[in-house]
Amino acid sequence: MRRRTGLLLAGATALAWGEWSNWRWSRALVGTGTGASEAVVVLGYRNPQPTANFINRWRVRAGIRSLADNGCAGNRVIFSGGTTGSNGATEARLMADYAKSVLGFDVTMLLEDQSATTWENITNVIPLLEDADRIKIVSQPAHALKARAYLRRQRPDLAERLVRADDYRLGEWMAGKPLLALYGLWTLRGLTVEERKAVR
Repeated sequence: MRRRTGLLLAGATALAWGEWSNWRWSRALVGTGTGASEAVVVLGYRNPQPTANFINRWRVRAGIRSLADNGCAGNRVIFSGGTTGSNGATEARLMADYAKSVLGFDVTMLLEDQSATTWENITNVIPLLEDADRIKIVSQPAHALKARAYLRRQRPDLAERLVRADDYRLGEWMAGKPLLALYGLWTLRGLTVEERKAVR
C-alpha cells in the first residue's frame, strides 16, 4: 500500500512539474505587444516521411490557433524548416500542405525551407516578419523559448514584438510533459539564466 501511494505521489509530482515547467517556458521572453498585424512562426520537426508527422501536425494546429482572428490583412503564418529526409520534401512544405489540404487553412502562408537548425530558422524568417506588429513563435514551449532567445540575440528590436503563442494549454500532452520538460532542460542548456527565467 505504501509503495502504491509513493508511486502515485511521484507520478502526480512529475505531472505537476511537467505542467509548471512548460507553462513557465511558454511565458518567458514575451510581452503584451501592440498593433494589429501578426506573424506566427511555426518551427518544423524532423520529418523523413512524405507527409507531416504527428509533432508537425500538432505544431501546425497550435500555429493556426495562435493567429489572431482580427481580420488584419497583414496576418500570416510562416512555416519554417528545410529538408530532413530522403523524400526531398521540406518540413515547411509538409506543414503548409497539411494546413491547407487537411485543415482547410486559407490565411496567408509563407514558407522558409532552407533551415536545418533553430538558429537558422530564426535567421531565415526575419525577412518574412520584419513588418509585423506582433510576433509569435510556435513549437513545444522549451523549443519556442530557445527560438525567442535566438531572435533576441539576432534582432533585439524585433524581439520586443514577441507575444505569447497558444502552444501551451493546461492538460494538453499531460502524460508527456514530464519527458518534454526533461528534454527542455537539455535543450535550454545553452541559454543564459536571464533568458531562461525572463517570465513576464
